[in-house]
Amino acid sequence: MAAQFGRRLRRGATTTAVAAAAVAALTASQGPGAPLAEDAGSGDQKTAGSSSSGDSAATGNSPYHTDLPPLTTPNKPGTSVNLPVTGSTEAGIPASILAAYKKAEQAVAGSDAACRLPWQLLAAIGKVESGQARGGRVDANGTTFSPILGPALNGQGFALIKDTDDGAFDGDATHDRAVGPMQFIPSTWATWGQDGNSDGREDPNNIYDAALAAGLYLCAGPRDLAVGADLDRAVLSYNHSREYLRTVRSWFDYYKRGTHEVPDGTGVLPTGPRGAGGTGGGTASPSPKPTPPASDAPGGGETPSPKPPTSGGSKPPKPTPPPTTPPATPPPTTTPPTTPDPTRPPTLGSLENAGTGPLTATAGQAFGERVTVRARNTVGAPLAKASVTFTITGDTDTRFSGGLTTITLRTAADGTVTSPVLRAGERTGAFKVTAVAGTTNPRTLTFGATVTARQADAIARTGTAAVTAAAGAQFDAVEVKATYKGAAAAGVAVTATMITAAEQPAENDKGPYFKGADGTPVRTLSGLRTGADGLLTLPAFHADSTPGTYTLRLTTEGGGTLDIVLTVS
Repeated sequence: MAAQFGRRLRRGATTTAVAAAAVAALTASQGPGAPLAEDAGSGDQKTAGSSSSGDSAATGNSPYHTDLPPLTTPNKPGTSVNLPVTGSTEAGIPASILAAYKKAEQAVAGSDAACRLPWQLLAAIGKVESGQARGGRVDANGTTFSPILGPALNGQGFALIKDTDDGAFDGDATHDRAVGPMQFIPSTWATWGQDGNSDGREDPNNIYDAALAAGLYLCAGPRDLAVGADLDRAVLSYNHSREYLRTVRSWFDYYKRGTHEVPDGTGVLPTGPRGAGGTGGGTASPSPKPTPPASDAPGGGETPSPKPPTSGGSKPPKPTPPPTTPPATPPPTTTPPTTPDPTRPPTLGSLENAGTGPLTATAGQAFGERVTVRARNTVGAPLAKASVTFTITGDTDTRFSGGLTTITLRTAADGTVTSPVLRAGERTGAFKVTAVAGTTNPRTLTFGATVTARQADAIARTGTAAVTAAAGAQFDAVEVKATYKGAAAAGVAVTATMITAAEQPAENDKGPYFKGADGTPVRTLSGLRTGADGLLTLPAFHADSTPGTYTLRLTTEGGGTLDIVLTVS
């Protein structure tokens, strides 16, 4: 296997000459369309969509694996990225992990195509954060066999983030820890957590859930990840460290040149330690390093300050007990920021109907209206980029375009989002469309909808010959055509009844008849239906032994009526 460089675990933004040389060699091969964001002096640069404080990043700027890819490419230049199970060991990604990245890419493309999220970026971050879930040690549902936890973010060598989840995700009721294969801190997961494998749970230890959440997080705001600067901002918002960005970029470029699938549990494990208190696939360090100097700490060494809780279950950080005589001004470490954190989405406040009209359609037809809703934040302003899930419920075969019963989309700049076109099936009746925004404290709107039967306002024979038969014989076939407003009415229900007379349309108990399944006479048939051209050929019917003149009445859904005179000679 090709030589490996810089195998260690970072505790901040410190670097070494060996790693710098390796990174320089790797980044020298990057294409001109994907430059690293420019540094603004020493330390980590503040960029739009990122912040220097530890709890503003998805991982809380937790430690990460700094193993670098081989300097050789995974496969010969110009070959497909969908390679067989061969090639460099480092280029192999465990099957479930690779499937989760690709599924997340497809899901985000369906809800935010403008972001252009590549699955290779998720793979690069997954490699750096957890060594692809410890080499693919996941069960059949994609959940890690044991939790992957970063060290306690207690300010000793790492960011200081006090507990925000009562230990629900990370098992630590004192400080937060990064959790799962994509290493989300609990406060970020409370906002961005997803159910990527549709099992009804949002579990940061599940690779499908975590990969989808990471994809949506990276696409926050008006980012286009095909643009190098936007991709850099997205990665820095995940962990605000220039060295982290370079490491992720190295793996991103490596995976773009080619990769292949390997069985779960056989991926290459990182060799560097994970850090004090961690269980991320390496060995724990005996003690945390001292707090790095200001110029090298993640985010330029600023002291992290607790943030107000986001929507959905995150509790506020525990306050520091005040001294006996409180200071005249509160300590800066407990003062909330006065400006919004650009890496966190604004809090969802409400979801409202944005002009949806009556939802009605004839069976087999498209609905003329679509469901439109508007999300607002807690101060009543339109909320952009909010995820809204539309779901069809009830006893119906109505579907969204593409045959879907549920789809998640994002709101536009004005806070609105519109569902795809609804198309009615053949099953008539009422059903509901629900729109749900938010995860931990969801907002829900429900819209009633109705599918009515196909209709015809007229029905007529296609021939003019008299309909006659000798006693005991069978009548010749009769064909009719149903129309609606002059056009052929396809799929319309028709009922045929032998009646006593046009003026007294009771069912006749003698005269011509249809045959039931058991061969017995039947004088009313329902469930007949016109074809695509509106035509219907009636089932065979017979004359009994009584000569005379009789009437066959046809009625359609929608009010069309036709009386046909039958003569038995």
